[in-house]
Amino acid sequence: MSWVVAAPEYVTAAASDLAGIASTIDAANQAALFPTNAVLAAGADEVSAALSALFGAHAQAYQALSAQAASFHQQFVQLMSSGAAQYAAAEALNATPMQLAADAINDPVLALTGRPLFGNGANGVDGTGAPGGNGGWLFGNGGNGGSGGLGQAGGAGGSAAFFGSGGAGGAGGMGANGAAGQAGSAGASGGNGGAAGWIYGNGGHGGVGGTGGNGAGTVNNNGVDGGLGGNGGSGGAGGFLIGQGGMGGNGGVGGIGTTSPIANAVAGTSGGGGNGGNGGHSGWIYGDGGAGGNSGAGTDGLFNNAREAMHGGSNLLAAGGRGGDAGLWGNGGAGGNGGNGGNGANTNANPSFAHIAGDGGGGASGGAGGNGGFFFGSGGHGGVGGNSGNGGNVPTDSISQHLAGSSQAAGLGGAGGNGGLFGNGGVGGTGGAGGTAGTGTENAGSFVPTAGAGATGGAGGTGGQLFGSGGRGGDGGATGTFGKVVGISDGGRGGNGGFFYGNGGDGGNAGAAPSLPSPVAHGVGGAGGSAQLIGNGGNGGAGVLGQPGGSGGKGGQLFGQHGADGPA
Repeated sequence: MSWVVAAPEYVTAAASDLAGIASTIDAANQAALFPTNAVLAAGADEVSAALSALFGAHAQAYQALSAQAASFHQQFVQLMSSGAAQYAAAEALNATPMQLAADAINDPVLALTGRPLFGNGANGVDGTGAPGGNGGWLFGNGGNGGSGGLGQAGGAGGSAAFFGSGGAGGAGGMGANGAAGQAGSAGASGGNGGAAGWIYGNGGHGGVGGTGGNGAGTVNNNGVDGGLGGNGGSGGAGGFLIGQGGMGGNGGVGGIGTTSPIANAVAGTSGGGGNGGNGGHSGWIYGDGGAGGNSGAGTDGLFNNAREAMHGGSNLLAAGGRGGDAGLWGNGGAGGNGGNGGNGANTNANPSFAHIAGDGGGGASGGAGGNGGFFFGSGGHGGVGGNSGNGGNVPTDSISQHLAGSSQAAGLGGAGGNGGLFGNGGVGGTGGAGGTAGTGTENAGSFVPTAGAGATGGAGGTGGQLFGSGGRGGDGGATGTFGKVVGISDGGRGGNGGFFYGNGGDGGNAGAAPSLPSPVAHGVGGAGGSAQLIGNGGNGGAGVLGQPGGSGGKGGQLFGQHGADGPA
């Protein structure tokens, strides 16, 4: 039995191109008609007359053949055009009974089980938070979840059954703005991604968290706070046998607080960002874990005339999503990055009373990397910690006792994931950098605003249980360059190598700082990871401002060199 596959739209396009070629050739023939059809004799002799007659005869023969070729070309184009129309008509005629046959099979299965036998699930309607429909039992992808309305979570992505990918989760709705004198509501969470089919498919991505609502008005003449950002949805799991895990959704951004028109009042605080969603796990046999989502950023405080200015949104309780784990073969997903804290607001000059500038918000921690596959696979890298916001500035005068804003601590770097039996450990995430303290004239006794402390880098993941090198430890974040130093960061520890073979990971370097705090407790370089039977130990990370560097890791018991200690 022969099979014929035809695409009517391509046949129609080819017929149109051929018609254009015919027009070009016809124009060339018309241009050559007069110069070649009436060639004048070079002289009055018999030879010149014979040559002229010969060329004229050739020109007339060429024009006759061209006319026949043009007629054939026109018939060929007409045949192609009519063939395309007949193919299209046959396709339309066959579509109806095929659709009726498919509906006759799908409708009873859909009525009994809630999903069709084959076909993609319907997408949820945006603005309603409706979940996506499930894909068919045999073939079909899950539908995407609908975005949430105001304050409403995003819909979950639909799942697949045997073959197909999960649908993406819907975005979370924005938090409601506060009524007069009320804080803004938190943003809604993004929907989780749908799970992939049992045999094969990729997990759906998680939805983005909603933005926090803005505050409105004042309470007792004081400003009100902005809402927190919503959390990102988790990524869906990859196919039970084969498939990639879905990525986690990013957290939402915090809402804006309000100031106060009353000079001797306190402003509200801007909202912090939401957590990033966790990445989905991969398929059991093969696939990589999904990356974790980034946490949302804290919102900056607004400039105002209030006695106590608006603080930037803090992310100290938020974190990037964890990377998904692999199954038997595959790499772990990377951890999500931590969001930055918001900057504190500056204050205006008013000599009648002291001003307090806003503090910068803390940074969110990075998410941990996922673990590599049980047999083979490397761990995911840890997420980078978020930076803390800068403190607000105060006016420079000698009349009032102003207090400049401080900066909170930055976010920790995420730990790298571990390798499987064979595989390398993931690299630890870099710690977030601390913000600078505010500037201006401070006449409030011994008060000095604090600089944001840099955060410690994440530990490197352990190499494969049998073979594989450990991951490098993350570097510590730098401490803010202005303000009283109350804390500095350490470097992350390097991961150990695999049991039979593998080098230890190098330790991370401590973060830079303008001076040491009192008492001194940190600023040490990360220790290098150790090898076990065969391999070199990792080098220790550098300390800062005379603090000791990290100790080098031990070399393998059978063969290998010890790692060098880090410099002070």
